[in-house]
Amino acid sequence: MFCYQCEQTVKGIACDRSGVCGKQPDVAALQDLLVYTLTGLAQAAEAARKAGIRDRAADVFICEALFATVTNVDFDPDRFLLLIHRSTAIRDALLEKLHTAGAQVDPSMESVTFKPADDLSGLIVQGGEYGIRSYPAADADILSLKHTLLYGIKGMAAYADHARILGLEDEAVFAFFQEGLAALSDPKPGLEEMLGLVMKCGQVNLRAMELLDAANTGAYGHPAPTKVPLGAKKGKAILVSGHDLKDLDELLKQTEGKGINIYTHGEMLPAHGYPGLKKYGHFYGHYGTAWQNQAKEFAAFPGAILMTTNCIQKPQEAYHDRIFTTGLVGWPGVKHVENGRFAPVIEAALGAPGFTADTEGKSVMTGFARNAVLGVAGTIIEAVKAKKLRHFFLVAGCDGAKPGRNYYTEFVEKVPADCVVLTLACGKFRFFDKELGDIGGIPRLLDMGQCNDAYSAIQVAVALSKAFGVGVNDLPLSMVLSWYEQKAVVILLTLLSLGIRNIRLGPTLPAFLTPNVLGVLIEKFGIKPITTPDEDLRAILG
Repeated sequence: MFCYQCEQTVKGIACDRSGVCGKQPDVAALQDLLVYTLTGLAQAAEAARKAGIRDRAADVFICEALFATVTNVDFDPDRFLLLIHRSTAIRDALLEKLHTAGAQVDPSMESVTFKPADDLSGLIVQGGEYGIRSYPAADADILSLKHTLLYGIKGMAAYADHARILGLEDEAVFAFFQEGLAALSDPKPGLEEMLGLVMKCGQVNLRAMELLDAANTGAYGHPAPTKVPLGAKKGKAILVSGHDLKDLDELLKQTEGKGINIYTHGEMLPAHGYPGLKKYGHFYGHYGTAWQNQAKEFAAFPGAILMTTNCIQKPQEAYHDRIFTTGLVGWPGVKHVENGRFAPVIEAALGAPGFTADTEGKSVMTGFARNAVLGVAGTIIEAVKAKKLRHFFLVAGCDGAKPGRNYYTEFVEKVPADCVVLTLACGKFRFFDKELGDIGGIPRLLDMGQCNDAYSAIQVAVALSKAFGVGVNDLPLSMVLSWYEQKAVVILLTLLSLGIRNIRLGPTLPAFLTPNVLGVLIEKFGIKPITTPDEDLRAILG
């Protein structure tokens, strides 16, 4: 096993015995083998595209399969057996179409002719042979960029899949998945070409996030500022975790009139801002913090059912009967529901005690996506010109369990009273309930949404730069980001592809970046590791 795709990797080097996330060596090998087969499928799909052959099944499958390998999504070995064999079956069908059309794929690419073992044990052995360190590369820096590209397209696959589920997709996004995967098994790309592909990944991801933004707002309306209670009501309860708004919507429809209250958990908090979701009378509030704390938090809500839509932390076996996964999410021993058929989840909730008493809690605000923020742009601009609002901080990104993330809480607490904090993604659960007050009616803490709502933050930054007549890098705006997994990687690549400089990144820098590659990013984009809140605030504000 060798995995270093997330920030919490062992000793900041790699997980080589078992994953900090709970991923076991067999699953790691199977995920690596799936990606290897996808490089062969991508070679065939690229050749088919050039020959005028479009295979949407291949496009969609590649997106889904990449998503399944993202940190904390799927840990079920049996499901990877099916994915690997489906990958090579789709590849072989494409090769047959190419043969019929008189075209072919470069025969020197071994992944195009690779034959997977029939059984799980054989696949695990093969996965050990075709891990990420087996990719052809002239030196460590090119291999580092190949890994960066891989993690970027994994993250982009999550956003593209969410958008596709709601009916929006783009041929250019599917084409880049194939271009990027094909490059992994190709020995020819040099340093500059690989760096170009990494930056192109960021550019294409902007389109993927734009599609998802349009899909979410098209289906459920534009988020509006909304107060969300953090307590609980006595009665039956289902907590919905993850990111998939369609799953949440379907569950809300199917539980109407059944006496079950629906709560968000983790990254689902921003769902309360969407008009099409908050209209449901039994959509009560938010309970718990981020998904990284799922296992610990079960002790706090022993009577509730958890339905997780896009990610799952290793659940204690005692809680398996109270957890359901949907979509691509899987864990051995945990029940899975398919295609919005939530009857088993509802039945379990009706049979569980739920919350036995009302619990009072704070309230928090969410729903400050781009329409809401730009709706008060005039007030913001006047506050800046009047020197009532000195600086904006985007404190955003992933949460995680490793020590060091208290930096972000302390940073937000120490931001001066004449500054505003924009936030998004699950990292905000370190400080989302802080009462920071307002500046002339503008809340000093603005929750812009899920991690994919980085698109909203980018649009706000672009709009403000136009209003002030300066570039984004000249705005009184600083980005202080935390990362954990591959969606954060691709968002960072998107920001860099837009030329945004001087991002502060933590808690640690990615282990998959060699010193030379990191040096290039520092030189070209001014990326900085976080230090201490006091030092960083002093450096930013003077």
